[in-house]
Amino acid sequence: MDVQGIFNELPFVEELGMELTTVEEGHAEGRLPLADEHSSNPAKQIAHGGVTYSLVDTVGGAAVVSLSGTISPTVDMRIDYLAPATADLHAEAEVVRMGGSVAVVDIDVYDADDHHVATARGTYKTSGEGDGSPWRHEDA
Repeated sequence: MDVQGIFNELPFVEELGMELTTVEEGHAEGRLPLADEHSSNPAKQIAHGGVTYSLVDTVGGAAVVSLSGTISPTVDMRIDYLAPATADLHAEAEVVRMGGSVAVVDIDVYDADDHHVATARGTYKTSGEGDGSPWRHEDA
């Protein structure tokens, strides 16, 4: 399964301008070039928390799917915003526990100046979706 390719083709990922740059067994990295429309401040560019969260959730999900091989929706996400992000974002995710029903992932976000701007821990569902999942393609 080409997890990186699948995630890079998601409409939301494309809309925000994100790109998954690395997806390996239990690890993923991605970037988001900061644009004016991502700002929470009309006077200057500061990433809206939702933009940072979206990058965290996407990169964390890709890390899980690289191990689960299936749709793995987010169950819970805890994020700490450490500093305002004023430059392009880069996130790194590492699966710290892969269980039969859920996975736990740690994610760190840095800006282009290498400031640590956020850290997160996410929980993703790894099984039990069955055929009725709204995420499953009809032809899959």
